[in-house]
Amino acid sequence: MLPMVDLQRQYLDLKAEVDEAIGQVLKEARFILGPNVARLEEEIAAYLGSSSAIGVASGTDALLLALRACGVGEGDEVITTPFTFIATAEVIALLGAVPVFADIAPDTFNIDPDRIEEKVTARTKAIIPVHLFGLPADMDGILGIAGRHGLAVVEDCAQAFGAEYKGKKVGTFGNYGCFSFFPSKNLACYGDGGIVVTGNEDSAGTIRLLRNHGSRKRYYHEELGYNSRLDEIQAAVLRVKLKRIDEFNAARRKNADLYRKYIRNASVALPSETADGRHVYHQFTVLSKKRDRIAAALNENEIASAVYYPVPLHLQEVFAHLGYRPGDFPNSERCAAEAISLPMFPELTEEEIRRVCDVINHVS
Repeated sequence: MLPMVDLQRQYLDLKAEVDEAIGQVLKEARFILGPNVARLEEEIAAYLGSSSAIGVASGTDALLLALRACGVGEGDEVITTPFTFIATAEVIALLGAVPVFADIAPDTFNIDPDRIEEKVTARTKAIIPVHLFGLPADMDGILGIAGRHGLAVVEDCAQAFGAEYKGKKVGTFGNYGCFSFFPSKNLACYGDGGIVVTGNEDSAGTIRLLRNHGSRKRYYHEELGYNSRLDEIQAAVLRVKLKRIDEFNAARRKNADLYRKYIRNASVALPSETADGRHVYHQFTVLSKKRDRIAAALNENEIASAVYYPVPLHLQEVFAHLGYRPGDFPNSERCAAEAISLPMFPELTEEEIRRVCDVINHVS
C-alpha cells in the first residue's frame, strides 16, 4: 500500500543524526525544559523571523495558550473557519468562548476575509485564520479587519511550517503563530509537540508562564496554568529535521508540480496557489464530484487517500447548540463533500505519483 505519508523513509534517511540526538538526551538525562528545547526555540524563532518561540506539548495547546494569553474567556466570540480540524474551534469552546464561523474562499480552502467582517460583534475578541493544507490565508485582508475592530489574530499554522505570505513566514503576522509537530506535519516529531511564536516579549512571557502551571519560579504560582511543555527528546528530533525543512518543503512543491503535470481527469479540480502565498503542501488536496469513486479506485490499487474534512465544524454534533444548519456555509460544505487528499511526503517518487495519477485518470 502506498501510504499518505511514509514516516519510515524519512527516519531511515535521518537515522544516524536522529539516533545520535536521542542518545545524547538519554545520556544527559535532562528530559523536561532542557537545552534542546531552549535551542530549538531559538532556532525556530530565527528561522521564522520572530523574536520569541515557546515550545508546548501540542499544536492544540499552542492555540489554547495563545487564546488564553489574548484574554479570551467566558462569553467572548472568536471568528474562524468551519473547514479545519476540530482543534481550531475546540480550544475556543474550552475557554468558555463561542466559535463563530465564517465561510472559506472556494479556491483556497482558507477563510474568506469578505465573510469575516459581517461576523464581528461587540463580543468578538479574536480571529483564528488557518493556513490550511500549507497555503497561506489572505493575511492583509484579515489583519485589516482585526485592526479596524481591535481584534487579536492567532494564526493556526499547524499545516504550514515554512509557508510564506509576501515573502514573510506565516506565524509572524498576528499576535501569535501556533504550530503543530504531529508526526505527519511538514516539520514533525515522533509524538505530540507544538510551538507558539510571538514578536512581543511580554506575550512570550505569558505563554511561558501558562505552559508551566502558571509558574516562573518553582513552586510559586501566579495563576492557573497548564502542564504543556515540549519534551527534550522531541525537541532533539525537531532540531535535526529543522536543518532540512526547506529541502523537505521544496520536495513537496516539486511533488505537487508532478501531480499537476500528470492528473488529466477533467472532473478533478487541482489546488490553487496565490500570487502572495508560497504553498508548502502539507496535503495535496483536489476537488471532484467523483470523490468517492476516486477513493475506491485508489484503494483497489493499494493507494491511500484521505478526506479532510468530511463534516465541517458547524455541522458537528459537538457544536449543534450553536444552531447552524446545512447550507449556512456552502463553500465549506462543498469542499467537505468533494475534497480528497492524495499521498504527499518529501520522499514520494515521480513513479509513485504517476501511478496515483494513472488510477485517477481512469475514473469516469
